[in-house]
Amino acid sequence: MNRTRSQQLYESALQYIPGGVNSPVRAFKGVGGNPLFFKGGEGAYLIDVDGNRYIDYVGAWGPLILGHNHEKVVAAIQAQLENGIAYGASTEAEVEIAKKICSMVHSVEQVRLVTSGTEATMSAIRLARGYTGRDKIVKFEGCYHGHVDGLLVKAGSGALTLGEPDSSGVPQAYSELTHVLPFNNKEAVEEYFAVHGEETACVIVEPIAGNMGCVPPIPDYLDLLREKCSEMGALLIFDEVMTGFRVAPGGAQQITGVLPDLTTLGKVIGGGLPIGAFGGKIEIMEKIAPVGPVYQAGTLAGNPIAVAAGLAMLETVSEPNFYEELRLKTKTLLDGLNERATAAGVPFTTNQVGGMFGCFFSEEEKVTNFDQVMAANTEHFQSYFHTMLEHGVYLAPSAYEAGFVSSAHGDEEISKTLDAAEKAFSAIN
Repeated sequence: MNRTRSQQLYESALQYIPGGVNSPVRAFKGVGGNPLFFKGGEGAYLIDVDGNRYIDYVGAWGPLILGHNHEKVVAAIQAQLENGIAYGASTEAEVEIAKKICSMVHSVEQVRLVTSGTEATMSAIRLARGYTGRDKIVKFEGCYHGHVDGLLVKAGSGALTLGEPDSSGVPQAYSELTHVLPFNNKEAVEEYFAVHGEETACVIVEPIAGNMGCVPPIPDYLDLLREKCSEMGALLIFDEVMTGFRVAPGGAQQITGVLPDLTTLGKVIGGGLPIGAFGGKIEIMEKIAPVGPVYQAGTLAGNPIAVAAGLAMLETVSEPNFYEELRLKTKTLLDGLNERATAAGVPFTTNQVGGMFGCFFSEEEKVTNFDQVMAANTEHFQSYFHTMLEHGVYLAPSAYEAGFVSSAHGDEEISKTLDAAEKAFSAIN
């Protein structure tokens, strides 16, 4: 494929943007080569500035569950544009999307809109500390909750790709309040709470980890977190920025049956535009200003364009059988990938929850923890990534990211993807 214009833009970007990108994972550091620049998206496809078309399994890192440029989302944005782009004041649509979120996510009784997932997790942790009067928090290896001071400790996703899981610029005192436990390790949870339970404000977890690939919780793991938090008076926070409305109408908590005290959301609720939210029980949410003493604010919170797009998205995914059809499409894709990897003699395994998936070049039958993710063959992934790219399939440029199937992906796109994968697996050997 000709990518001359992408190369030119990257060289120009290097002069004005650190590393030539505005988010580190875009930099292709984990796979080699230079990043692509895009000019458009249509359904299941991305189109780069050189006119090349790619079947997209990134979906803007999750929110484009309907695919690119969906007519209902675009129509909602256009309708709002006629009335203005921002007010810095309350709107009727904010109330509507809050009602929609509370009706779909069973643990959420009240919700506060913000402008990003990072802001949502930062605010939820502040709220948990304010509510409990405690300082210590718990997170898990490989889980990423945004670039919040004190959470960039063994973070997943982009931080892992760059090989720098701890960020400079974060005071040591911040990270000392953050205890990091291995994901899916029950014994570590028991040991921690036996020592620090009464000092802990909250446990924050991706209920389905998506920043070290897609790694679901093992049986009863989330139940144990719920039990220990309730026993010790700590709050359980589910970071569903990625999984909320992505894996099920009510998010991962609907699938697992475990209800957190607070939930952070993003991605889908903006239809692809910048937005986030955090919500939970009324007794906790009433500690937020202007009702309570925990301060949180944002000029662009509840931006009318993002809210309009999000409402259109949520209404569409609420249609009957939407998630079941998405799950079956994703299963067809992963079954095909596993068959072709086996035929080529390449160690390979996958995880799936709904339309979210992870692929690992690993001898393990199932990948369930951070150590297994880190032991997977990244050289094989790099080869796979570039062969897929050359054959018109766009994957996240990191072995530590989840993939996403949208409702726009059809039999033709899946078939083309599997044809490309057959070549990619062959190229590895």
